[in-house]
Amino acid sequence: MSLTFEDAAVPARAAHPTLVFGFTRSQAIAFLLMLLAVVVLPYVLYPVFLMRVLMTALFACAFNLMIGYVGLLSFGHAAFYGMGAYIAAWTAKTWGIDSMLAILLGGATGGILGLFLGYLAIRTAGILFAMITLALAQLVYFFCLEAPFTGGEDGIQQVPRGHAFGFFSLSGDMHMYWLTAGIFIAGFLLIHRVIHSPFGQVLKAIRENEPRATSLGYRTANYKLVAFVISTALSGIAGATTAIVFGIATLDGVHYSRSGDVVLTTLVGGLGTVFGPVVGAVVTTSMENYLAQFGSWVTVTQGAIFVICVLAFRRGIIGEIAAFFRLSL
Repeated sequence: MSLTFEDAAVPARAAHPTLVFGFTRSQAIAFLLMLLAVVVLPYVLYPVFLMRVLMTALFACAFNLMIGYVGLLSFGHAAFYGMGAYIAAWTAKTWGIDSMLAILLGGATGGILGLFLGYLAIRTAGILFAMITLALAQLVYFFCLEAPFTGGEDGIQQVPRGHAFGFFSLSGDMHMYWLTAGIFIAGFLLIHRVIHSPFGQVLKAIRENEPRATSLGYRTANYKLVAFVISTALSGIAGATTAIVFGIATLDGVHYSRSGDVVLTTLVGGLGTVFGPVVGAVVTTSMENYLAQFGSWVTVTQGAIFVICVLAFRRGIIGEIAAFFRLSL
């Protein structure tokens, strides 16, 4: 349901009956099912694979906040994801600090970098915004290529998992998984709360018609910049957690192809839906993992599957399900 500007004038008014924390009934059921999967699946599937899925999902949810609810396509989110990974890996390995603190520093790095780069790009829109974010992300890529602390093409390797909160050992995969799952759930709930707050209603109004939102008295540039910083901070946390999980941070994290991957993940799951990026992450990560046996044909196979998904599910997987059953997901 699109937001009318009568709703935008009074952002606190909800379009649907809500439960606790702004969940509609269908969203609450979907969240409980997702929570059940997070708890049960590590006893069935490989925890390291699931951790990759969760961090890809968090990255996609953060990206979806911009493209799905503000209407801005960023081709530079890899910069925040990758820098978060580098800072977390470097501080954990060099300083030997608590892994949770390293992850938070990675998120702070993504947020601060997003504040500066967003200030330069946020006053544009459309293809211009996409190209500016791509150009700024490439500057970050070449910085990481030359900076001494990143290790250049070798990256930062043998990053210790260490401990979280000073006593919770992360050496075991299951211990690391529960921390990763907690970070994902916290990030997901934060994004959900932002989307369904009065602030989020203004973001939707900006997406629908920015000049009209401006005429109602909203400083749209400020709203977009705050949303951009939230998105980049969560992207940095996703990258930082991934670096701690796998013990490595490389140029792959800041390469423009990483930005392309998160765009595809969000499109497959469903733009502008709460659970779409999560489903998209499950699909794309599973393809990368289970289609690896096809060798050089894996890219062709993935491309064919993406084409089918785009043609068959114009709104994304969750978007089509929500439209068919008339649900808010």
